[in-house]
Amino acid sequence: MITCRLLARRGHQVTLITGPALGPEGALFEQTKTDGYEVIPIDKLRRAVDPPKDAAVYFELKKHLRRLSPDIVHTHSAKAGILGRYAAWALKGKLPGRDRRLPMVVHTIHGLAFHPYQNKLVNSFYILVEKAAGKRTDAFISVADTMTEKARAAGIGLNKSWTTAYSAIEEEMFLTPPSDEQIHSFRRKYNIPLDAFVIVKIARIFDLKGHEYVIRSAQTLARAYPNVIWLFVGDGLLTEQRKKEILQAGLQERFRFTGLLPPSEIPLAIHASNMLVHCSLREGLARVLPQALLCGKPVVSFNIDGAPEVVNPDTGFLVEPENTQQLIYASRMLIENRNLCLRMGKQGRESVIRKFAPDTMVNTIEGVYQKLMK
Repeated sequence: MITCRLLARRGHQVTLITGPALGPEGALFEQTKTDGYEVIPIDKLRRAVDPPKDAAVYFELKKHLRRLSPDIVHTHSAKAGILGRYAAWALKGKLPGRDRRLPMVVHTIHGLAFHPYQNKLVNSFYILVEKAAGKRTDAFISVADTMTEKARAAGIGLNKSWTTAYSAIEEEMFLTPPSDEQIHSFRRKYNIPLDAFVIVKIARIFDLKGHEYVIRSAQTLARAYPNVIWLFVGDGLLTEQRKKEILQAGLQERFRFTGLLPPSEIPLAIHASNMLVHCSLREGLARVLPQALLCGKPVVSFNIDGAPEVVNPDTGFLVEPENTQQLIYASRMLIENRNLCLRMGKQGRESVIRKFAPDTMVNTIEGVYQKLMK
């Protein structure tokens, strides 16, 4: 939605076609009313695969695109990206009074549907579908260089142009530190001692998000460092299971759960912590990594996908996926050295502040559009 808002401010006529406003997205939809672009919700456009509904969505997309007669159709996400590209490509050269090349079709890859932790047959199916959709794409944008490399290695879009545009972050929210009273109030709310060293993880509590590795590392670290508290921000299907694992490990006094926080409170949760740990096993480029660095906090992350593009020896630690011992070592280094935390946090902020700025992202996207329209 940042992209839509900024493109609209630059004079582009923007229309966002999306699924229904469910859950937290409802609040975001309210913001779009004053952002200067049209929003068209399609109720049947949902994440889950549902062939009858998906077929209906395809024809509804074609209807809206035919009416809008756009120069460019820019798609995102897996299923919406496939349906949107097929619908747009089917209208190429058929829009009344328009150049036969129009609409141009752009697709942004935020993450890949195929990955090593999934059944090979399922992966093969997704790759086949993405290859077919890739033939109906004029240009690709990736949120990380790694996404481009992985997609092309799978044979997707080999004869197409690829550009990296890091997902923009509303930086001011993270760069502006809250007051001491706000931080103290946050800690008191979750029963976190003011002198505690807080390790925060921000992610859905779900498969492949890696909360279990944080819990395993805590079994060793908690014995050595009685002032460390682990803070899980987020909610999900595995919340109760993770709480049970913590209880079985006898660590219930050392973990705090906030549940799902509104986006406006995420900066405060990071500022109220000392470091961020990210143990997801698959991710395009987790936004929480640059968000933590913008707050001046060091990060420890599994070395997956786009993580190395922001995490390096100056900004934090990369550890092998599923390697609890490396996770313990990296956490220990930061727990024992507050000056190292401050230095890495400062260097991290300087390294990402320009890379993830909204104008940087929109300049890149606009450049892709301009090349296509030439």
